[in-house]
Amino acid sequence: MGLRISARTQTTMSFSIEERGRPNTQDYRVFFKNSEGKYISPFHDIPIYADEAQNIFHAVIEVPRWTSAKMEIATKDPLNPLKQDVKNGELRYVCNVFPHKGYIWNYGAIPQTWEDPHHKDGDTGCCGDNDPIDICDIGNKVCSRGEVIKVKVLGTLALIDEGETDWKVIVINMEDPEASSFNNIDDVRRLKPGYLEATLDWFKMYKVPDGKPENQFAFNGQFKDRDFAIKTVKDTHGFWKALISKKNDKSELNCMNTCVSDSAYCCSSDDAKAVVNATSAFGDAQPIPSSADKWYYYKKT
Repeated sequence: MGLRISARTQTTMSFSIEERGRPNTQDYRVFFKNSEGKYISPFHDIPIYADEAQNIFHAVIEVPRWTSAKMEIATKDPLNPLKQDVKNGELRYVCNVFPHKGYIWNYGAIPQTWEDPHHKDGDTGCCGDNDPIDICDIGNKVCSRGEVIKVKVLGTLALIDEGETDWKVIVINMEDPEASSFNNIDDVRRLKPGYLEATLDWFKMYKVPDGKPENQFAFNGQFKDRDFAIKTVKDTHGFWKALISKKNDKSELNCMNTCVSDSAYCCSSDDAKAVVNATSAFGDAQPIPSSADKWYYYKKT
């Protein structure tokens, strides 16, 4: 289709962030820049692969481990900055369901992927959730918001969230000193006992305090292995290619980018700068509401 995408990425690739607005408010945004200082979209411009031959992927960290602010790639906004999700007019903080405090991994997404809401998955029987594919980084380092890391895929969990397929890909940061010991989902079970069970429990229960039922899973809540997970990630990359090349025009997502040169949505650096300049200047953080620290307790079902 003539779409030029940087698949084979140089390992020296680096990214930085620029914060706008006041943290912990609805005008707060985190924009991304490449090593040349050009504004980019973390959804469309950061290459999926850090090393294609070795199946090493880039991941954008939206929520650092132990934090609860529901930050996410703003898929419908120009340049797709990170922003905090809003529910019923209030900033969203994930509920702390005992014994978990905030997110129990570094949570984020793999760029240049898309879970197509018009494609029914043959395994789950449900369509995609209209977002980039999610990752849970189990490495020891607590990453920072907006950090771009290189990850090894270990397996995946198929969450069914309100009737939509929402893959949760288990990965480990390649910079983790123990990364070489983790090559498949069974290594997580063996070397970090209890972590996968806690992950299943977290995703099962995290919406219950909001009055919603426990989440369901395909495959009876079993984690699928590395090969299955890698194929799933690559499938979502194919859906993204159709999106960015305008072969799928049913989406309301914003595909503005500065690096996918053959895309109809590619814009100039000046246009990208104008998007950032239209937002509020960076300011002092507002306090996090005390309700974000509340604990919720439930009997195991």
